[in-house]
Amino acid sequence: MKTNFTPEQLKDPGLQRANAILRTCVHCGFCIATCPTYQVLGDELDSPRGRIYLIKDMLENNRAADERTVKHIDRCLSCLACMTTCPSGVHYMHLVDHAREYIEKTYRRPLADRLLRWVLAQVLPYPGRFRVAILGAWVARPFRRLLPRRLAVLVAFAPASLPPVSRNDDAQVFRAIGKRVKRVALMTGCAQKALNTDINDATIRILRRHGCEVVVAKGAGCCGALSHHMGKSGDSHRAAARNIRAWKAEIDAEGLDAIVINTSGCGTTVKDYGHMFVDGDLAADAAKVAALARDISELLTELDLGAGNAPALRVAYHAACSLQHGQQVKAAPKNLLRAAGFEVVEPADSHLCCGSAGTYNLLQPEIAGELQARKVETLAAVAPDVIAAGNIGCMMQIGTDAGVPIVHTVELLDWASGGPKPPAMFRVDGQ
Repeated sequence: MKTNFTPEQLKDPGLQRANAILRTCVHCGFCIATCPTYQVLGDELDSPRGRIYLIKDMLENNRAADERTVKHIDRCLSCLACMTTCPSGVHYMHLVDHAREYIEKTYRRPLADRLLRWVLAQVLPYPGRFRVAILGAWVARPFRRLLPRRLAVLVAFAPASLPPVSRNDDAQVFRAIGKRVKRVALMTGCAQKALNTDINDATIRILRRHGCEVVVAKGAGCCGALSHHMGKSGDSHRAAARNIRAWKAEIDAEGLDAIVINTSGCGTTVKDYGHMFVDGDLAADAAKVAALARDISELLTELDLGAGNAPALRVAYHAACSLQHGQQVKAAPKNLLRAAGFEVVEPADSHLCCGSAGTYNLLQPEIAGELQARKVETLAAVAPDVIAAGNIGCMMQIGTDAGVPIVHTVELLDWASGGPKPPAMFRVDGQ
């Protein structure tokens, strides 16, 4: 794609990167076939190629974002299926993230939109605040029909129950059981600590049983993804910097073989810390942290889990977009489940998003709802006993209507290798 940035514009590192990405695009349209929003809406501007045109025009002309551009950029899920499909290697993720930051700086949203985004940025990354907000949603639920539409969406999203706070999420060290083969830091996340404590508990158990010393680093918290994808780069960079410093302290103290992440949306962001901090004092440390980041399925593949003892269950594997497209981790979770003894099946639309996408299901509930319904239908078509996924957002999005238990992949692997049965399966089957 031909671009027309001036030499003065290209002195800006962000525009340099955007220009390089734009020039990679050859207008081929392969991305359209795998774009969920294009499939739902049928509008060229709601495809990656269309959004690229809008971003190019906005940035080249150095103009403030307008309502039309913002509408179509906001509708992007950042599922990154287009990056998997693109034959030219267009790094759409970096381009759309830059566009969102630019929009945040140059466009004044309507008051209701600004308030909603502020609330999400101030609540979801903080487990304590998130728990209080969910309690408030329970109080408001009987009056949901009387609430403004956007507030009603937040109330509807609240889960029916909350787990007790897990002390395993506190900063501490879990010693390996038997000989230590690796020392790893576990990213415990933010929203996940409020919504589902079983995932981190299972992760710690399986890693310890297979020779890992597991460190929950003091000072580590939200990865910054939620704010980052809303264009709030100040918030996201502060969160990321806290993590980098916390993990760097562990690297300097006793060393780390990996930073393990069991929420794939977080994993995609942490693996991109090197890009987020390409300039400045944290550049070297950010690159080191990004290089150490591993999805839990990647780390378990490096360990010898031995023969699995899984019950005879048919597991539908839901491939989270952030894992299969953002991190290009596709085979590892399925291979681990099969090696453990489970029968693994996949829905026909395994490459498409479920509609969760961080805060997307709260900001774009109609589109997210249609994608959720499609995903639930295709999962039901393979008649699973249980659904496995690698991302808490997907689990929440699909689980409300799935009709069968949905658990994290690591919970099934923990169960098959000597751990307890996932609690979510008790709540469904009553056994």
